Amino acid sequence: MSVIYLDNNATTQVAEEVLEAMLPYFREFYGNPSSMHTFGGQVGQKIRTAREQVAALIGALPEEIIFTSCGTESDNSAIRSALATQPDKKHIITSRVEHPAIRALCAQLANQGYRITELPVDKNGVLDLENLEKSMTPDTAVVSLMWGNNETGVIFPVEAAAVMAHEKGILFHTDAVQAAGKIPIDLKKNAIDMLSISGHKLHAPKGVGVLYIRRGTKYSPFMIGGHQEKERRGGTENSPGIIGLGKACELAAKNMDKENTYVKKLRDKLEGELLKRIPQSRVNGDTGNRLPNTTNISFEYVEGEAILLLMNELGICASSGSACTSGSLQPSHVLRAMGVPFTMAHGSVRFSLSIYNTEKEIDFVIEKMPPIIERLRGMSPFWNQSCTNQ
Repeated sequence: MSVIYLDNNATTQVAEEVLEAMLPYFREFYGNPSSMHTFGGQVGQKIRTAREQVAALIGALPEEIIFTSCGTESDNSAIRSALATQPDKKHIITSRVEHPAIRALCAQLANQGYRITELPVDKNGVLDLENLEKSMTPDTAVVSLMWGNNETGVIFPVEAAAVMAHEKGILFHTDAVQAAGKIPIDLKKNAIDMLSISGHKLHAPKGVGVLYIRRGTKYSPFMIGGHQEKERRGGTENSPGIIGLGKACELAAKNMDKENTYVKKLRDKLEGELLKRIPQSRVNGDTGNRLPNTTNISFEYVEGEAILLLMNELGICASSGSACTSGSLQPSHVLRAMGVPFTMAHGSVRFSLSIYNTEKEIDFVIEKMPPIIERLRGMSPFWNQSCTNQ
């Protein structure tokens, strides 16, 4: 059975060009990039090239790029550095819909005496910057807001938020894990101080990420142990991963238009047909301002986990907006923050596409989804009761 992969916000396939760029650095050129000899030095040169490729994608300077192990490390490093370099400040501002890499860290910091403000979103997942304005105080060390939401694709006005933070002398960080490579980012033209990227979200391998630190921003290293990354992140570099990430960023820059035309067209076709063919379904999130590859659709009176299981039998891979797949009976914190009705929130499915998806695959999903929902609703007493009351 062939696989139709529509879960690219969870992870992406490694691009063939990326794999080809990486392979020589596992066996043929395996030297330590920090070594004095030429054998290691040539690896160091490739890492410098990768740094330039990453910087080019986001409009940064190569020296502003720190290679990490993942987006979570980058997020943690940014927040902890902001606190370490401003020990007198005990306030952090974030949102209610952030990735667990930020939310879980902030929960831990709250237990250590820090004050956390989680900004609300409206029913469309949109952030009101007036709430940010009201929340900032002289005690605020950092504002951290994601650029694109991983569940709904909703894009936050992070560039405007960064300006607001700077006007009050506050550092600004954004988790751009989902946004990088999908929408244009030019850090030369905004006030963002720190930005996180994860390689496996843009067709690079798992185990490599980036933390951008604007030149002149004070930084306290999270990983201590060596002189690597100009003493900003100790540990021998993941050379193949870094080289692969550089290539992936180069490809992402070339494919940006395709993401916003071809991929968006496929997403819109899938979304439109499912809404038309399946009654009592809805899109979660602002449809006018979101990532081009993402749609989060709720199907009333069915469980997201059950939908995914039946989709899986057909080789269709997606994610549920409900946390029930991890054993929780509660729907996702993102949908709860948006006030999505309980009967809808539990039946949400996130479809996230890539440039490797085809229209034939989308047509197959459009054909198979209505019978899946009909079958599950036929077993739902809540659906049968709803139909009786109509």
